[in-house]
Order: sequence, then C-alpha cells, then structure tokens
Amino acid sequence: MTLSLVAALALTAAPAKPQPFTIQDQVSMRRISTPSVSPDGKRIAFVLRSTDLEANKGRTDLWLVNADGSGLRQLTSSPESEAQPVWSPDGQGLYFLSSRGGSRQVFRLPLDGGEAQAVTKLPLDVGAFALSGDGKTLAVALEVYPDCATLECSTQRQKEKAQGKSTGQVYDKLFVRHWDTWGNGKRSHLFVLPVDGSAAPRDVMVGMDADGPSKPFGGPEEFTFTPDNKGLVFTARDVGKSESWSTDLDLFLAPVDKAGTPKKLTEKNRATDTQPVFSPDGKTLAYLAMSRPGYEADRLRVVLRSWPEGKERVLAEQWDRSAGSLTWSPDGKSVLVTADDIGHHRAFSIDVASGQVTAFSGPGYAAEPQPLPDGRIAFLRDDLKAPADLYTVRADGSELRQLTRVNEEAMSRLRFGDYEQFEFPGWNGETVRGYVVKPVDFDPKKKYPVAFLIHGGPQGSFGNHFHYRWNPQTYAGRGYAAVMVDFHGSTGYGQGFTDAIRGDWGGKPLEDLQKGLEAAVKRYSFLDGDKVCALGASYGGFMINWIAGQLPERFRCLVNHDGNLDERLAYFNTEELWFPEWEHGGTPWENPEGYTKHNPIDHVAKWKTPMLVIHGGQDFRVVDTQGLSTFTVLQRRGIPSKLLYFPDENHWVVKPANSIHWHETVLDWLDQWTKSAKKPAVAPAR
Repeated sequence: MTLSLVAALALTAAPAKPQPFTIQDQVSMRRISTPSVSPDGKRIAFVLRSTDLEANKGRTDLWLVNADGSGLRQLTSSPESEAQPVWSPDGQGLYFLSSRGGSRQVFRLPLDGGEAQAVTKLPLDVGAFALSGDGKTLAVALEVYPDCATLECSTQRQKEKAQGKSTGQVYDKLFVRHWDTWGNGKRSHLFVLPVDGSAAPRDVMVGMDADGPSKPFGGPEEFTFTPDNKGLVFTARDVGKSESWSTDLDLFLAPVDKAGTPKKLTEKNRATDTQPVFSPDGKTLAYLAMSRPGYEADRLRVVLRSWPEGKERVLAEQWDRSAGSLTWSPDGKSVLVTADDIGHHRAFSIDVASGQVTAFSGPGYAAEPQPLPDGRIAFLRDDLKAPADLYTVRADGSELRQLTRVNEEAMSRLRFGDYEQFEFPGWNGETVRGYVVKPVDFDPKKKYPVAFLIHGGPQGSFGNHFHYRWNPQTYAGRGYAAVMVDFHGSTGYGQGFTDAIRGDWGGKPLEDLQKGLEAAVKRYSFLDGDKVCALGASYGGFMINWIAGQLPERFRCLVNHDGNLDERLAYFNTEELWFPEWEHGGTPWENPEGYTKHNPIDHVAKWKTPMLVIHGGQDFRVVDTQGLSTFTVLQRRGIPSKLLYFPDENHWVVKPANSIHWHETVLDWLDQWTKSAKKPAVAPAR
C-alpha cells in the first residue's frame, strides 16, 4: 500500500519560523520530471526524485495525478529507481524502466491493481525504450559490440573480457573517452522485440559504429516508431573516424519486421538532425535541425517532412530562437516547443499552417509541454524562488493551474530572496540583461556583499530557473546578493547574440560582465561594490582565470570550477574537438592565434586575487590537469588559494554529499574574503 504525498509530507512538522534557504535544503528538494499524459488525457504520470542522504544518492518513483489536479498518488515504492513512464495504448497500464531485480529492464504496471511485471529479461541493461503505437513492439537501447550480429555475441564477448587478466584497451580512433566514461568498444544500439517475448531481440543498427541514442545525453526523445509500426526512426552520428570533431547527427529509418540496412533520411544536412516526432495523422515527421556543421549551439529549427514522400520545409524560419522538447498538438495543427527567451525558458505553440509562434507559459522555466485533449497543455514550471511543479494552461497562456506541490512542506519552512531582472548597454551599446537576487531578510538600508555568478556554455544562460547546481538562492540564504549577467554568447536573445562570442571569448563577454556589474551596483544601492567575489564553471571557470589576469584588483576573491587555464593545451586534452575548433576558428596548428588571443595562461604574471579552484577527476570535457595547473600557478606565486578536488565527479558535482561539501567550501571562501570591513591584505605575488 503506497503512501500519498500529502500524508508523507504531513509526517514532518514544520518549524515555527521559516529559515533561510541552504544547500541542505537544496539537495533535499523533491524533483519532478518526465510528465506523461494518458491516451484519454485524464491522467498524468510523472517521475519524482527524492534524496537519500544516508545512501548519498537520489532515487526515483512513479506518481500519478488527474489532469485537474485531484487524485495524486504514488505508484511505485521500490528501493530501486524507476524512470521513463510510457502509457499503454489502452491506458490501462504504464511501462517504465526499473533496476529492481538487479538489472535495468522494462516493466509494466497495471493501473487497475496488481504488481509490476518485467516485460524484458535481457542479459544487458536497457538504457532507454519506446513502445510502438499498437503496443505490440518495443525498441530498447542496449550496450553491445557493434560488429556482433547477435545479442548473444555481445554477451559472450563481454564475459570473455571480464575473465581475462589483461586490463589493456587498444584504440584506433577517437573517442578514447567521452564526458566521464572511457571507451570499451561498445556502442548503444537499438533493438526491437515483441512485447509478448515471442521472438528474440534484433539489432536494427547492426554493423553501425555509432550510438543510438547519442551520447552522453541522448534518450528516448531520439527514436520513435513509424505510424504503421513497421519502421523505427532514430538519431545517430555515423561518421567514422571524424566522430570527435563532427556534429553531424542524422535521422535513420530501419525496418522493424525484417533485417535491413538503415536508410539515412537527412543525407543533405551535415549538421545536427534530431528528436523525430510523427504527427497524430501520421502524415508528417517533425524534427529539430541545425544548419552549420561543427557548431553545437547553432539554432535548432523545426523541420516538417511529409511522410513517406520526404518533402521538407522549415517551420517559423524567421523565429530567432532555438527550439527543444518537440511534440504535436492532438489535432496536428501546431507543434509545442521550449526555448530560452530573454532570461526565461518558455514554452511555445507554433502554428503549422502559418508559422505563427505563441508563448503560453509565462515567466520562469517551462519544460516538457504535453498537450491535453481539451486544449489545455500540461508542463513543468519553476523559477528563481520555487522548484518545479506540474501545471496546466490554455494555449493562449490563460487559466494557469498548479496540479502538484511536491515540496509544499519544505517550502513552508523556508525563506527565499526576491529577484529582479535588469538591463544595461553592454558591448557596442547593445542591450544586455541580467538578474539580481536579493539576500534573504533583505533590508534596503543595508549594504550586502555580492556573489557575481558567471555561467558556462558559453552558449548558456543564468535566467529565471531553480537550478540544482548553480542556484543563487544558496548565496541569498547566506546573506549575499547574487548578480548574474547574460553576456554576449548567451542563449535566448537571438542567434546573432549567441554567435557573437565565437573567436572572442575574453572580449565582448568580459566587457558585458564589467558593465553589467557596475550597472547593477549603480542601480541597486544595497549592493556593496567593494565586496564582490566572482564565481564561474566551465566557460565561467575560464572567465575566472581570464579575469584574474585582466582585472586583478576588482574582486575580493574568485572561484573557478572546472575551467581552462591553457586553451591551446585544452584542445589536446578534451574529447569533443568540434567545440574548440568552432569556438577558436580551427585547430591549434591551423589557427594558433585563435588559441592565444584570449589565453589565461599568458597573463598569470598579473594574478593576485585569492582563488578557490574546484575540479572533478572524471571530467573529460575540461580535464582535471587544467584545474591542477591553475592551483600550481596560485601556489607558486604565493597567492592565497585552495583546491577542492572530487575524484568521483565529472564536469558537474551531483552526489548529494559532494554538493554539500562544494557549497560549504565555496560559501566559507566568500565569507573569508568579504566579511571584513576593509579589503584583506594579500602578500605580494612572486
């Protein structure tokens, strides 16, 4: 018997007086994701993540709520995590992934009562899955050896390798390692098999030296069955030895009921094509596509392809935003997408006939919109003062309704800082925007130290979003005002604004950051412009190193998480070569000036600002030697510095205990350098 969320939350009595938000509160927040609307549109299944601090990990369960917000109930409570709820065509059951039983497999839960039953019992873990429209066939992603013709071949080879005594691995092409994983010769391939288990799984990508879905972040959104259930359309980057410097993801069509070589559907486009979704009438395939090869942050356009003829057109070509989270309305007259937009992440409806774009989600961060038969749209929404919950709204943006309050008890005992968006003339006088988050218990008569947060990407945004790694409320709860600037290169302000950072990493963005900070200090009298610490990760970490050499007197302290010190050497360390080749205009031997133009290592003689350096040992995007080198410079020159190293984290810090340690170390560092009335004396660098 499951415990309702309301009852579960009632077990913990709220304190008499709400307390300022802390990192302990942040890691303990329940996180809602993956809403899935039933075929009749009356119910919505979703995933809810809770944190087990004792086990130092998150765990996920399936929940269900009626489309009007009533009937909230927990569906699963296994000690193992569940994910990816998919409705059966008749709406009587939910398929999902679970690791119960020791292996990640597809299960089915009948909603009229009864226990979940395993649908697959494969010898390998299922990474993602899709269910055909008639409910008879599954497509599952399995890690196999691409030259193996059968699943048995892969499992036998895996067994033999495990029994071998040598640990050596031979490589003859890149990737040797990717994101946080060393290559082991396997690929994620898509297999099809009957739901009833009447036939063995068959690899529809046999022989392809490619991953489906793509790595490291691809999921079930990258493959789908055709309307007649006889084919599978999937995304893969099948480019041979150029994989580590190519962004050429394509759509392929593979037969389901017989062996055959997948057909490439997007041969003409050498840039990214992804997220295929068929219209309700089966006559149109929608997908997202970039146009410039080698550029991972190019604008994703919505492409409509007549099916099966193949005639294509770009929908809303003049709309200067990059689309994501693609789905169709029930009547097929519009598609729903999300996109960064002027410091928010909104949900939009695009009319198929006219291309007219209408935002319906309002301010904040909208995600995973799902249409309902009555014309309303379900979606997830959060903002800088509230974690995500499930909402519905009309397509014109009216009648917003909140369906869940998954952190109601936690929110009742917490206080947050208010926030405000501001704008200023940045580089070349162009309008640049940012946010200020006030400290908790704000007093307009007081002056507050500033945490100046610099986002990564660099094509990203620090917008109106409740972030679980870089949340300004953790600083507001400690008594800091947070300032965030979306400099040139940020997303959501037009593709030209995003493109402007290419070849100019230390130019326009630094000017925007300087002008943005000074504009905020001038506009908001409560900001203490003398007590500012700058913090950044990834590109933001690069910028911290760049600031150290360009503005050595401006900040009380700096925090550099996973940032490059030497752009030239970073090219030879990293794994996704398309990124530096695009950003710096070629390879280091073709265009050395692109790597030396704004290279922090060439300015370390000017460094003097105290810096905290943080790095993850499993970060193969920005390799840990960059962080260690940064710390070496600081120590050798006698600059006050600390190194926080996580051997088990990648580019992000995600384990609960590590996240707490990260934030406590960072906040203590800020306290050390901003709490004194005068700027602390720093020994001359040598």
